[in-house]
Amino acid sequence: MILAWIGALVIGLSLGLLGSGGSILTVPVLVYLVGEDPKLAITESLAVVGLIALFGAVPCAWRRCTDWRAVVLFGLPGLAGTLLGTLLSHALPAAAQLLIFAVVMLVAALRMFRPTPDTSGQTSRPWWQILGAGLGVGVLTGVVGVGGGFLILPALVLLLGLPMTVAVGTSLVIITLTSAMGFTMHALSGVQALHWNLIGLLGGIGILGSLAGNYLSRFLSQQALRRSFAGFLVVLGVYILYTNVPSALSHWQQAHSEPVAPAALRP
Repeated sequence: MILAWIGALVIGLSLGLLGSGGSILTVPVLVYLVGEDPKLAITESLAVVGLIALFGAVPCAWRRCTDWRAVVLFGLPGLAGTLLGTLLSHALPAAAQLLIFAVVMLVAALRMFRPTPDTSGQTSRPWWQILGAGLGVGVLTGVVGVGGGFLILPALVLLLGLPMTVAVGTSLVIITLTSAMGFTMHALSGVQALHWNLIGLLGGIGILGSLAGNYLSRFLSQQALRRSFAGFLVVLGVYILYTNVPSALSHWQQAHSEPVAPAALRP
């Protein structure tokens, strides 16, 4: 359990240091450090992510660093997407969900290797692009249990032209809403008994870590931090692919194999 505490601290630190990316570690922490079943881990991760995001969203909203129009345009389609993604996840085997999760990690790493986008002179994009992006992030949240901050932040900056400080506050509200929707849908679907003490413990440690990360971010290079974290995501994503590809292939072969008729029944 000590390793799980350390993992929760890393989740919070990365959120405080980078503004996104920490929630993508929650499922691996629960699966590989705590030993949870992947489907249970996805549900519990949404509770942990939502709790940490809520804690960060409230002070941002208090400082008026939240664009509520963006919450409506991006967040409401995100809720619909989360509902759709949750329903889709019920038809997927756990190994397939982890494979999708690993790909998401590698995409997140690729984005973090790139410089932070320039927000100067940015104008809002057509409304249908904003709705589509919100829907896509919501589906991702429902299927693999990530907050999607690494996608929401650049989307808010590039599609709506928000300054980075406002985009962070708005992203935290959207993550809170989509995580709450995903958690509720997974919980109502009859998932295994949730470990509320574990959710509270990881969430609490994550909140403390985010406070520490927010303080340390004043003294450290953001670009160096992002690239270091991206390298870690690549290693972890490749490991998850390596450990789950055989299981996913086996499940696919069983699902598509046709039963062979007994010899006596053959023409």
